[in-house]
This record gives sequence, C-alpha cells and structure tokens, in this order.
Amino acid sequence: MDIRVLRYFLAVASEGNITKAAEKLHITQPTLSRQMMDLEEEMGTSLFIRGKKQIILTDNGILLQQRAKEIVGLLDKTKRDIANEDDLVGGVVSIGCVETIASQILPNVLKQFSAEHPMVKYELYSADGDDIREKIDRGDIDMGILIEPIEAAKYDYIRLPYYDQWGVIMKDTNPLASKETISVEDVLNIPLIVPRRTIVREEIAKWLDISDEDKLHIIASHNLLTNSLLLVQEDIGLVICVKGAFAIRKLKGLHFVPFSPERITGHVLAWKKNARFNSATSLFIQFLKNVY
Repeated sequence: MDIRVLRYFLAVASEGNITKAAEKLHITQPTLSRQMMDLEEEMGTSLFIRGKKQIILTDNGILLQQRAKEIVGLLDKTKRDIANEDDLVGGVVSIGCVETIASQILPNVLKQFSAEHPMVKYELYSADGDDIREKIDRGDIDMGILIEPIEAAKYDYIRLPYYDQWGVIMKDTNPLASKETISVEDVLNIPLIVPRRTIVREEIAKWLDISDEDKLHIIASHNLLTNSLLLVQEDIGLVICVKGAFAIRKLKGLHFVPFSPERITGHVLAWKKNARFNSATSLFIQFLKNVY
C-alpha cells in the first residue's frame, strides 16, 4: 500500500467530499475517485458510503482512518528524526505529560534547554499515563512524564523530584469538606469517580486497605480531570485524584481533602528501553539526567 494513497484517503475522510479533497490535494477529482476505488479493492471492503454531496466512512473506513493516522504520523516523525540526525542544535523533542504537579517541570526545563539549543522544537501531549505509555510504545512520542507506579521493566527513566498527594475532591458544601483528612470509612458508601488506570486503581484499593475495589461505590472513571469536576459540581460523585491535578484547574466551589494515612506518589520521566532517538532528543535526555 502506497503511503501517498493513505494520505489521499485521510484527506477524503476529513473533507467528506471527493471534489473538495481533490482540490486540497491538487489532483483531479477522477484521479482521486479512482485511487479510492482501488484502495477499497485492495482492502477487500467498502470504506465509504457515497451520497450525492457527501461521503461518510463505513465502520471499516473508520478503522482504517485510525490506523492510517498512526502510520502517517509515525512516518512523518521518523522523517523529521532522520533529517535532524546530524544537527546537534535542531530537531523535534516530543513529550507526553500527565496533568499533576509534575506539569511544573516543563516550562522551566524547556526554557533552560532552549537557551542552549534555540533551534529545537517541541511537541507536547497531555494525557493520562495509559495514553502516554501507549504512544511511547508505538513510537509516536519520545518520552513521557508519568505518575508512579509504572512498569519499570519496560522503560528507562529518570526519577523526578516532584511528589503529589492523593485525596478526594468534593463541593465546599459537602460535610466532608470540613475535615482535614479523609479516611477509608468516609468514602466506603459514597459515589466515587476514580482514575481509569487499572494499576493506579489497584494501588488506591491497597492504600484504603480494601482487597476488592468492588467494595467501593465507583460510578465512573476518568483519564483527565476536567469533565469529572463538572460531575462533582452536580453532586453526582466525588473524585479521587492527586492534589496537583486539581491545583492546575481549580473550579470555584470545590475543595480537596487529602487521605489519611497520607498517600504520596512520585513521578518519572520514562522512555522505551533501547530506543534510538534523534540528536535533539538524546541531548534533551542527557540534559535532564544532569539536572536531576
């Protein structure tokens, strides 16, 4: 399969119209139509539902769109990395970061590194640990700032001097908001919104001395905090999270109360073991090793 055809397919999927996609790609409409029919024949399935003015993707078309974005994105990143391999002061460093107190590392570190290497550019990606690890594993991003625990056997990493405190977010009017700390007894029968990462949920259950998380009244899970806070505002449930995640997106009328006993977690900057990076990324990792 020609990568050029995948780019054509993505343009058609984005525009929803063969004529508009052809104009965007600077090719003729009949040529593009033929390319898409050949692609469907090669894939052995229909990718489009064709209407008079618009085409939409079939289920298989949606799947191909997802895979094509990954393939094209990885190829483009590889081209950039190779192009900058011999340039010690240029290139792109791609970094994923969880939204916790560790987010504070990026502005200061990037400012310092950019002062030494002003030609380096950065791609920043905010997500939870599962999304970031998946992108590291696929090679979509170079590295990620992750909250512990992580699967240490899969990654090389630098331990960062950033520690965050776990607790519960609730409305100011909630009776628990007047407490200095939250205990396991306080949350056993309360609707909870918890992190979606299985490894983190297991750790929370261990902290709360609960052998089975089903003993908690979990009504939802979250990857990033924004939408969960809106649920708290509507009294749908309380959110379990780290204090730093709340600190960077506080909403009026909400309050964070830490767990008792205190639960603290650390952060690491992780990258795939035996990965080969462009010069800019290698220099960036070495810079962080020197700093931390």
